[in-house]
Amino acid sequence: MSDQAKEMRDSSGNGLFIGRSASVLRISGLVDRVKDLDAPVLITGESGTGKELVARAVHFRGARRQAPFVAVNGGAIPDHLLESELFGHARGSFTGAHRDKPGLIEEAAGGTFFLDEVGDLSQPLQAKLLRVLQDKEIRRVGENRTRLVDVRFISATHKVLEREICEGRFREDLFYRLRIVTIEIPPLRERREDLEPLIDHFTEQYGRELRGGRFVFAVQALELLHAYAWPGNVRELQNEIQRCLILCGEERVVRPEHLSPRISAPAGNGPASEAAREAADNFFEAKAEFVKRFLRQALLRCDYNKARTAEEIGLSRQALFKLMKKHKIQTPSVRQAEVRAD
Repeated sequence: MSDQAKEMRDSSGNGLFIGRSASVLRISGLVDRVKDLDAPVLITGESGTGKELVARAVHFRGARRQAPFVAVNGGAIPDHLLESELFGHARGSFTGAHRDKPGLIEEAAGGTFFLDEVGDLSQPLQAKLLRVLQDKEIRRVGENRTRLVDVRFISATHKVLEREICEGRFREDLFYRLRIVTIEIPPLRERREDLEPLIDHFTEQYGRELRGGRFVFAVQALELLHAYAWPGNVRELQNEIQRCLILCGEERVVRPEHLSPRISAPAGNGPASEAAREAADNFFEAKAEFVKRFLRQALLRCDYNKARTAEEIGLSRQALFKLMKKHKIQTPSVRQAEVRAD
């Protein structure tokens, strides 16, 4: 990973949110500001941008990190089941309720409750959630008494809640309760500086899981990855890297033919292809980064033997020396090369 990349980590040291763009630095700064507070946080961004990763960073870097982090997707559970899941139920409150059961909000006591896709909640559940935020208490389904709860509340949505309010689908009073602090995560196509550290991270991660070896990307494959619009954001990139490492086989070099067709042969006039064309316009601005990374990988693969490196990548030794000088690439000692995580 690039030395300039920013990586948010939880208490176990696992990387959570990676990048080097101004957006990632801003998000990291916001996480540091709110991590020890109890104020609700609303995280917004397209699907696949890493909203839950940021929520986990807030929790595991903060004062509540020793307590539970409980996450639920409000759009993935049918509405008639979600109320019981969130708030719990009393025995006999409905068919199949054979015992008292605490809800997920109660299970997060002392810690953090993360509700993803809060914009998908029904109006009745929105009203119950507002009560939790205002009074710090819940009422189980089928019970009359309330129970106090001590939880940090973080929510997330890919929807524009202001628009949902205007169209009568979301409560304005709940919106203002949720967004005491808002962390907005821009889509990957708007923070393209983060592509390289993310590619490095996922290549290292899945390389270890697959065969424990070192995988590299051919420069043409890297160009295509950088030119693609990534409508699925980081999640799509993560899946693509894993797929490429599986397909490239024992050669361990990812080439354009290993990429998904939508990336290796973009076509059409839709928004995604238009974004890809705009990204391609910035190719020359990013080209130096491609070349540096490609040369470093080739040198590392050849144990920093310049003659062998030049032969492998199809350059003369003089051309290789010129590129190394131009990009300020120095040859480390063998010992350094073995421990580098470039």
